[in-house]
Amino acid sequence: MSTNYYRRGRNPTTAIGVLFIVIGAIALVRQLIIWTEDFVFEFLLNSEITSEKVSVATIGVGVFIVLLGLRKHASKG
Repeated sequence: MSTNYYRRGRNPTTAIGVLFIVIGAIALVRQLIIWTEDFVFEFLLNSEITSEKVSVATIGVGVFIVLLGLRKHASKG
């Protein structure tokens, strides 16, 4: 096998990023099911820190971690 071959399937950074995205999505979908869309969007747009904003931030952090995991690795020499 070539030394330049990088196995993306064994990248723990991408797995952690996907976990963050799933956790944020579950919390956001749960709020949408319990409350109506208008009620949840009201909490997204007000000035207080709410669980909906934390869920969106968690999804954003997860996307950032996935992008870090998918970047190309520099060759060793």
